[in-house]
This record gives sequence, C-alpha cells and structure tokens, in this order.
Amino acid sequence: MSATPEAHTIALTGAAGMMASLLRPYLAEAGHSVRLVDLAEAPHPGPSESLYVGSVANADFMDAALAGVTAVIHLGGLHREKTWEELVATNITGTQVTLEAARRNGVERVLLASSTHAVGFHPSAAAGLDTVLAPRPDTYYGVSKAAMEALGSLYADKFGMKIVSARIGTGGERPDNARTLSSWLSPADSYRLVEATLSDQGAPGHHVLWAVSANSRGWADLSAGRRIGFDPQDNAEDFASSVSSNGEGEAWDRLLGGFWASSGHQVGVDNYPQLATK
Repeated sequence: MSATPEAHTIALTGAAGMMASLLRPYLAEAGHSVRLVDLAEAPHPGPSESLYVGSVANADFMDAALAGVTAVIHLGGLHREKTWEELVATNITGTQVTLEAARRNGVERVLLASSTHAVGFHPSAAAGLDTVLAPRPDTYYGVSKAAMEALGSLYADKFGMKIVSARIGTGGERPDNARTLSSWLSPADSYRLVEATLSDQGAPGHHVLWAVSANSRGWADLSAGRRIGFDPQDNAEDFASSVSSNGEGEAWDRLLGGFWASSGHQVGVDNYPQLATK
C-alpha cells in the first residue's frame, strides 16, 4: 500500500460493518483521521478515529458528522434484500441525506458503495465491455443501488462534486466460493479505490466503475476505474485452491446478480442462501 501524500479527515459510514472494518487499518496507516459513522458503535476505535453513533437518514446528525471533513466513504445502508419500505428509508433516503450533508459542508469527494445488483440481470459477459451498463436491477436492493447512482450523478453535475459510484462485486478478506474468484474486491484494493476518489483525476464528475480486484477470472473491464487512478493489484486466483465450487454452473451463474437474479430469490424477502454471494 502506498500512503496518500495528503492526510484527510474522512467520514466512514457503515463503520461497524465488514467492509469498513477491513478498510480501517489502511486508512489509519495512511495517516487519515476517520469519523466512524454508524447506528452501532464501531469496535476498538484507534487514536486517529472518533465515533459518531446515529443514522445516515438523520439530517441533523449527518450535518454534524460531516462538518469539517474533506471526503465521505458511504458504506452505510442495508446490504441484503429487505422490504421496499426499509430499503427506501435507509439506502435511498440515507444516501440523499448523506450527499446533501456533504454538499452543505463543502465536501467535494464522495465514494458511494453501489453494487453489481444494480445491473444484476445483465449477463456477466456484458461487464467486459468498456461501457457503463444501464440499470437492470435484480431486487429491490438493486433498485436502491441504482437510485444511489442516480443521486450521485445529480450531485456531481449540479454541485461540481467528484462522486464515485463503485459497483462492488464481493467484499471480504478473501474469496469464499467459485463465483467470487471473478467478483472479489480485496481490502487493499478497496483502499486503492479510496485513494482514487481522493485524487484530482476526474474531478469534478460522476464516475461509475467496477469495484473488483484484478482477478484472473474477472468479468469486468477495469478501464473506467483506471481513468481516475483506481488500479487494483490483488488477484482472487491466489486463493483458488481453497475455494468451494458450490453453485458453479447453475443457470443463474451467467448473470451479474447470480442467485439474486434467479426465480429462487424473492423480491422483498431476505432469503439469501449460503452458496450465493454478492
């Protein structure tokens, strides 16, 4: 990991979650001051971290949490299929409140955690084209991520911000099944994505890109990310010998959304089996 030359004060929403927990050591090593924003207290805050406990959908709380920061990493929200009402309140309204608080506080760099589920009904092969796939969500969750991207586009164009909508494949410390050998985003590469967001490349503007590592079996064209300085280095293939083949070859496996795009996954119901991943 290469340290960012300039230290920033960063608000990290969803700070108690898995992806944020894996990202935090990289932010600390680079010398950034980080505000850990979540409904739950993020565990074991370090000397460069401070806790902000509250909801991303609460405008007054987010105004206070973002006062004086230079960037926002917005990982906060629901990360599975839920009811429409739950997803609207947290993922859509929460994103709008976060972006509006960023705007009011003069924050010019925002990273939004979108998802492949915003485009889940596209064939995986379509992601190999150097184009931004149009929304084709596989669930209400996917709809909420497509709405997140639309909000990012609005705020970038209307207010001159640099906003990165990162279509995350599968986060985690390591890939855990055959599908994730294509879609994995390593913790170190998630930090490289933060570095690209903080850079001046592509500022101002809205940038939709694939947030996956440089996987040998990867389906994604990484050109859009490289244009703003996101150059992933890790490869899921390093873990291939220890990965389960569960789910490989299923009819839904050719789609970006995987099992979420199948008839076995109900809209508005959290019925996600262990073999399927994001």
